[in-house]
Amino acid sequence: MSRCDASLEERVGSAADVSPYLMGSNISIESATRRVVVRGVVNSYYEKQMAQETLLRVDGVESVDNHLEVLLRRCR
Repeated sequence: MSRCDASLEERVGSAADVSPYLMGSNISIESATRRVVVRGVVNSYYEKQMAQETLLRVDGVESVDNHLEVLLRRCR
């Protein structure tokens, strides 16, 4: 299947799978009618912003509702 034939959900999922800002994160992504909702936990505000930017670059995505939470890890 070519990228042109892939659904929005498949394109978003593929982008999330290869993004260093989303790989290994505990997230869920919902996509419908050119809008993506992302929820879950990331390690920094930078990761949260870059995850959003990654999803906005996916062909067919017009907006991202970013509900990612930042869980700051404290050194002990």
